[in-house]
Amino acid sequence: MTDINQLVRQNILHMHPYSSARKEYKGSEGIFVDANENPFGKYNRYPDGEQSQLKQAISKVKNIVVKNIFLGNGSDEIIDLLFRIFCRPGVDKVISFTPTYGMYEVSAALNDVEIIEIPLTKDFQPDLNILQKYVNDESCKLLFICSPNNPTGNLMDQKLVTEMLQKFNGIVVIDEAYIDFCDEESFANKIDQYPNLVVLQTLSKAWGLAALRIGIGFSAEAIIDLLNKVKPPYNISTANQQGALKALENIKEFETTLEILKQERKKLSMALKDIDCIKKVYPTDANFFLVEVTDANKIYQQLISQKIIVRNRNSVLKNCLRISIGTPEENDILIKALKQL
Repeated sequence: MTDINQLVRQNILHMHPYSSARKEYKGSEGIFVDANENPFGKYNRYPDGEQSQLKQAISKVKNIVVKNIFLGNGSDEIIDLLFRIFCRPGVDKVISFTPTYGMYEVSAALNDVEIIEIPLTKDFQPDLNILQKYVNDESCKLLFICSPNNPTGNLMDQKLVTEMLQKFNGIVVIDEAYIDFCDEESFANKIDQYPNLVVLQTLSKAWGLAALRIGIGFSAEAIIDLLNKVKPPYNISTANQQGALKALENIKEFETTLEILKQERKKLSMALKDIDCIKKVYPTDANFFLVEVTDANKIYQQLISQKIIVRNRNSVLKNCLRISIGTPEENDILIKALKQL
């Protein structure tokens, strides 16, 4: 069984976290002259640094107890904190499967940590034969698995992911930003089985709250405690917490919107396959498609000229564009434009 304390940087293990005024006194009523706040204004008070109400709401929706939930200013903050907790600059390493979400590489560079990038197989699955060379390397602290993957859109083989969880001696981070768009069970339900597992989710995608920057981390209590230890004291604003709480109260709206996006995904998939300039539409479990086109740079610019903005991934995957699913009206305009190219 993985000993988390053996993986943590020693300075993090022994540090004393900052104790804010709102952490020392948790009441909601009284004369507050303890935090050097302005007594006037609507947003004059510091937010709840523990995000208690929001965690309770997420706990209810996700059916995971609060002690196993961490909230970040987007998943990017959680990724960065994991680097700070487990990776010694200039010494330790992390692993990712490419192509994938670019912030793993960016966070590695920011924290002076070497990243080992293992190419995905031709069907965009992890290559365990290459990974095997690193599973017992004590300097490899984090393994990132994006599933469904960005930009390829596919879910990673669940058996392969489980095998990696069982074999890798460091922390396995499964980034499930797009998990709501597929039918597979989340690995968040397995955090009790694997003490080295961290599952990332978000309210940015299926919940439509990208502007609020609410990233969610699910893990064993020991890792959650470490994340709370090193995070900034007030990392999610009161306004953002209130906005997220309001959305989480309206499950029916979420379910309705999600169903519309799934139906549009089917429609868009069929339409894209019949367009001349598109050579291949890759299967997707997310809210976007990776498509191979005849000339990605040219088609990207042609769409831009019509105020239709897709993501040009030619530098990552030759002649590939990434197309997010829009509203029914936006998708119709996109299809019409592509047919005319």
